[in-house]
Amino acid sequence: MEANKLIRIEKVCLSYSVDVSFIQSLNELGHIELILEKDVHYIPEKQLKALESFLYFHTELKINLEGIDAIAHLLLKNEHLQNELILLQNKLSFYTHK
Repeated sequence: MEANKLIRIEKVCLSYSVDVSFIQSLNELGHIELILEKDVHYIPEKQLKALESFLYFHTELKINLEGIDAIAHLLLKNEHLQNELILLQNKLSFYTHK
């Protein structure tokens, strides 16, 4: 299993032109994971896609943190429902093809 790459939060902020406080707020809301090692904050590379989505909501769509929080919860709920639907479709398919 490949080790998860960590990126310094300052480097992420420079690359995406975003303030550290925005990422910290996303972390406090539970949407972005931050890792603290030796007094330096890092963000796992796997979190960058989610961060890009949140930045798009915030910068392009002008959605505040409370709105982003609501959207994130709805997207997560939608993902769970889609997974449940696939599971039920598979079960139905299994029983109808016996």
